Amino acid sequence: MKIATFNINGIKARIDALPAWLDDASPDVVLLQEIKSVDETFPAQVFEDRGYNVETHGQKSFNGVAILSKHPLEDVTRGLPGDETDEQARWIEATVMGEKNALRVCGLYLPNGNPAPGPKFDYKLAWMHRLHARATELLADEMPFLMAGDYNIIPQAEDAATPDSWRDDALFRPEARAAWRKIVNLGLTDAFRARTQGPGHYSFWDYQAGAWNRNNGIRIDHFLLSPACADWLRDCQIDRQVRGGEKPSDHVPVWVELDF
Repeated sequence: MKIATFNINGIKARIDALPAWLDDASPDVVLLQEIKSVDETFPAQVFEDRGYNVETHGQKSFNGVAILSKHPLEDVTRGLPGDETDEQARWIEATVMGEKNALRVCGLYLPNGNPAPGPKFDYKLAWMHRLHARATELLADEMPFLMAGDYNIIPQAEDAATPDSWRDDALFRPEARAAWRKIVNLGLTDAFRARTQGPGHYSFWDYQAGAWNRNNGIRIDHFLLSPACADWLRDCQIDRQVRGGEKPSDHVPVWVELDF
């Protein structure tokens, strides 16, 4: 089964590019971020016509996450537990029923956190604390799961073309990376790094300053796999060529191939 994550940076802006990529890549499940649409106006029919079940957790003009799945989805929940006052649409999870097993998939759009320090950075760290708690709960449930999406975290210096320029950014500050490591150290696997080592692998290039043409990118879109899910991992790749397409997002899809 092929499962992808893709921050599309606005469904309206990507209404042609996203279906084109789906037709070409043919993923079984897609976790979308930054749909920037309320549920009622999300163009579900475009994806249902391609055989996908569609579940959204939208928000007007900002944020918003969704799941597209060619397999049945069960027990869909919206919103990261731990803060009932949090109204930002950044989390959706569901159980995907495969031919042999079931997998809990969690799609996330982690807060950017800039400017840092400040209230937005505090919100990011608090959100990551809640993410750690949810991962702990999922591990206790013993159902295989993955958490994928735009983490807005540069885990290591090799995940940025110019790491020095990110030293004071919320994506690379020590506190954010420490929170990332705390989650990973629960026993989760960074799927891409389990398959590919070394620098030069990015999933985001800013629209400004010719970042794409200069390959001045960062890797911030990640799959974290539970131990049982990691046993099914066959591959993980970044579809970087999508960034050079017509009206691209500033992110590109990342996908895993799982044998389940």
